[in-house]
Amino acid sequence: MWQTFPPPSVPLFTPSRSVLMLNRRNMIKQGAHLAAASFCAAQSWSGTAFATASNSSVSSQTGPVPRTGGHVRAASTTGSLSDTLDPARQSMATDYMRGNMFYDGLVTLDETLTPRPALAESLESTDFKTWHIRLRSGVCFHDGAPLTSADVVYSILRHKDPTVGSQVHYQAMAMRTIRADGPLGVIIELDTANITFPSVLGLTNFAIIREGTTQFDKANGTGPFTCAAFQPGVRSLALRNANFWNPGGVWVDSLELISISDDMARHNALLSGDVDIIAAVDPRLVALVRKRGLAVMESPTGTYTNLAIRQDVGPGRNADFIRAMKLLFNREQMRDSIYLGYCRMGNDQPLPPEHRDFNTHLPQTRYDPEQAKFLLRRSGYLNQSLPPLICSPAANGSVEMAVLLQNDARRIGLQLDVRRMPADGYWSQSWMRFPLGFGNVNPRASADMTFALSFASTAPWNESHWRNAQFDQLLVLSRSEPDEAKRRALYDDMQTLIHTDAGIAIPTFITSLDGYHPRIRGLRPRQGGQLMGYNFARSIWVGETDTAGGQP
Repeated sequence: MWQTFPPPSVPLFTPSRSVLMLNRRNMIKQGAHLAAASFCAAQSWSGTAFATASNSSVSSQTGPVPRTGGHVRAASTTGSLSDTLDPARQSMATDYMRGNMFYDGLVTLDETLTPRPALAESLESTDFKTWHIRLRSGVCFHDGAPLTSADVVYSILRHKDPTVGSQVHYQAMAMRTIRADGPLGVIIELDTANITFPSVLGLTNFAIIREGTTQFDKANGTGPFTCAAFQPGVRSLALRNANFWNPGGVWVDSLELISISDDMARHNALLSGDVDIIAAVDPRLVALVRKRGLAVMESPTGTYTNLAIRQDVGPGRNADFIRAMKLLFNREQMRDSIYLGYCRMGNDQPLPPEHRDFNTHLPQTRYDPEQAKFLLRRSGYLNQSLPPLICSPAANGSVEMAVLLQNDARRIGLQLDVRRMPADGYWSQSWMRFPLGFGNVNPRASADMTFALSFASTAPWNESHWRNAQFDQLLVLSRSEPDEAKRRALYDDMQTLIHTDAGIAIPTFITSLDGYHPRIRGLRPRQGGQLMGYNFARSIWVGETDTAGGQP
């Protein structure tokens, strides 16, 4: 019922230009919540069409039938006292995993980042500016209260409040009005048309909480697990929600999510059997993990580490300098020596090769030190003192990239001063603050979001401070273009502009590597990031120990 991507060969949503209008009725009153627990427990979901459409990858796979039961322990890469159960403020991988255990959004993103229905039964728009949302009936929060439009309005409006500290405040501010249309209807009016708006609602931070919630010492969502324990920076314990509205995607009885930031400690926990799943296997340890009889899942993602050359200060104001720096990236060497082949080649634009909107016509930027030397001499920077090249372990692989770049630059007479910053505080104190520095970007929910957040002239994370009026115009045009082929052509032009003109060098796209015990089944690669786009909890189940539950 919204414009689907890719074309609707999969019968999940039928594109529609009609508007869903609901008769306005009185909102469900607070007193009705007392009877909700029995209502939720009594619901029997026979919506086969929905289950087929929105279910996790488990049920769509041929092979053994998933079974219920078992306890699973998973280790993530991050954890601190700032860990939170407030979906609006979640900002790290562990937060996202935890959020997907306890909460649901209106929309979920599948393995190719295509929006699918979750709490929203339908989203419709005639102009891609005003969106009419129909909620599922019979969905309940963990405390038994039924889901209503008031909960959705409250949840989304919180993101617009600057005191909340929402991670999606920028996206929420594009929503001009959010209002209820009956107990199960919501109308969202945007400032401008955006055909990809359903993908925005698929962000984990836009999870729905109960109206009036201000305390988050415990999660009260509609998700597949209830929160039994939460210790910030240490662990979370989740118990299967017996009243979960979608029976096709939660199998284990309990799941313990543990924060182990030290790489070796996390790997040792898997090798010793202390945990069943770990995120972010080191490429250098993949062979060892597999040799021990454990499995590693390889997921092609849009995560990349990039060099950002600011175009408003220093040498980045010269186009020849930017081009020369891109030519100094020996991408094949970086692929083989830094990531040991567990990545795909980048081409100085932000969409990975497997992305449905990837521009296949762009010529690949190749390592060419002689041409780089010529451009640097012509620009006058070959023998000049340059700003330091900023890197940090916080940006995956950036320290190694900086050293390789320094060595190749030295061979042509360019002196690069590599300055390594500590991981702690890098994003708040160093990132985007220097003329030459590395960043790291996780997969975005859509091409539109990638362009809007990092490359538009007004983008909040425009690392190179690139300003291009033609690009901005193409972005606006693409958001109101209903024809997919025409919109794809606009995206191609935008990638070409970034590739040619922006001060961003993207040498590789990083493959996510996650390790697990063979008895864990249901894990499947996704483009959204580590451990199935942080949403593995809904798909895993405990099987036999003689075969692996995913990609070997």
